Amino acid sequence: MLTILTHISARAERLSTQQKIMLSVLACSLSAALMDPLIGHLDLANIVMVFLLVVLFVSVTLGRVSAVVAAVVSVLFFDVLFVPPRFSLAVENAQYLVTFAVMLITGLISGQMAVGLKDKERQALQREIRTRALYDTARTLAGAISIIQVREICQAFFEHELHVAAAILTAEDGQINFEAPCNQTSFPLERHLAHNAIRSGKTLHNQAMASTRYASIYVPLKASAAIRGVLTLSQFGRSAPLSADELSLAQALGAVLAITIERLHYVEVANQADLDRVSERLRATILSALSHDLKTPLTVIMGLAESLSSGDSALSDPALSVARDIYTNAVRLKTMVNNLLDIVRLEQGRMKLRLEWHSLEEVVGAGIQYLGQSLARHSVRVRIAPDFPLVEMDAILMERVFSNLLENAAKFSPPGSEIHVEAHIEDGAARISVRDQGPGFLPADLETAFERYNRGALAQVQEGLGLGLSICQMIIKAHGGEISLHKLPQGGACVQIVLQLGEPPQVPNES
Repeated sequence: MLTILTHISARAERLSTQQKIMLSVLACSLSAALMDPLIGHLDLANIVMVFLLVVLFVSVTLGRVSAVVAAVVSVLFFDVLFVPPRFSLAVENAQYLVTFAVMLITGLISGQMAVGLKDKERQALQREIRTRALYDTARTLAGAISIIQVREICQAFFEHELHVAAAILTAEDGQINFEAPCNQTSFPLERHLAHNAIRSGKTLHNQAMASTRYASIYVPLKASAAIRGVLTLSQFGRSAPLSADELSLAQALGAVLAITIERLHYVEVANQADLDRVSERLRATILSALSHDLKTPLTVIMGLAESLSSGDSALSDPALSVARDIYTNAVRLKTMVNNLLDIVRLEQGRMKLRLEWHSLEEVVGAGIQYLGQSLARHSVRVRIAPDFPLVEMDAILMERVFSNLLENAAKFSPPGSEIHVEAHIEDGAARISVRDQGPGFLPADLETAFERYNRGALAQVQEGLGLGLSICQMIIKAHGGEISLHKLPQGGACVQIVLQLGEPPQVPNES
């Protein structure tokens, strides 16, 4: 029975108000015609119940106006056709006036209640349809692989379900780039409202702009980690503003959109990380192979150049100068190759420390000897405290640290200046510093100097790959120490190394 009434009600929705009134009058007339032959067989109270049933049926199927008409017509028919004297509006017994009043009131109330239930049923059905549409949209968004698809799905949903224009504005670090092509919209925006929605995290609804082309609703796309943007809605062209239920539906889809955009963001980050990892692995492989292949010919060049510049050969002064330049540049090139090879090994974890107790003076001296002619134009002063103990370190790697620091100091210091290497014990730790008399570190370089391939603001005046300080930091950290950069008040750069002291072995006194 309920299905039949629902079907009739759905068909009646297509009729005009006059057609519904005519049908309600016709239903009351048919009821009166059917009850007329039963006069004398049925009590008037039963006939009243029939008319009330007709009013209820009209209310459920034809609506509120038809229910009122049916209630009034039913009272008139009952008075004229069934209450004596018949075929007259006159009433012999005053008690029938109470019957008329009760009948009219009961008909109106039952009609109103039926219409109210029908409205609630219609609203529930509409909410069910929209909830199903929201579910289907969420399922479609789960398969979206680009922000363009997300925008298209969002616009289609709001145009079909709520008949409003929609646009998504994506944000980075809480800021919206309105000039970006992806944030262009087909309707004008109030930019300050979009920013306020992100800052407050609340939906902003400007009723004054609901009838204009401007976006009047701004829903923040709040995900688990951050607010990913703003959903903007323009209500231009709608007969009425969005209701509370419709606004709740827009906010629900906004939450789904936020999760989708965040998912795409993390997918992009993961893909970029995979690409960077593959690129880094390929770069490391190429650098490792290249470094190995270059070390042998460089060693030969260095040996030949050192033999020519040793003074034993009968070369003219210009030739000796050329030989020394060849040796100096070969050393520099070999240092670059060693740095490349070291950075690859350190990143891949293939370089293991060989910790032994060494004299710092010997390690620093080995670094100076390795540079050779590269330090010919500078005076290196080494001051190590007399009570400075042995330090547990990998001598080869620490030699690389000091050779890199000394080479950098020589590069950026004027010829004839001094380079100081000092070491002492302070607060139970070994503090080693390398100072020069060059221009020093610029403020911007102090923050980025340890980054790989960062050559600093003065790089244009010197050669290099920008790996020296990065390798020094990795080696010092592998030893459990710290390295820091400072600009001296009197001018010049200072690199300070702090290494933890252990328990050095006891060296027996020679007697």
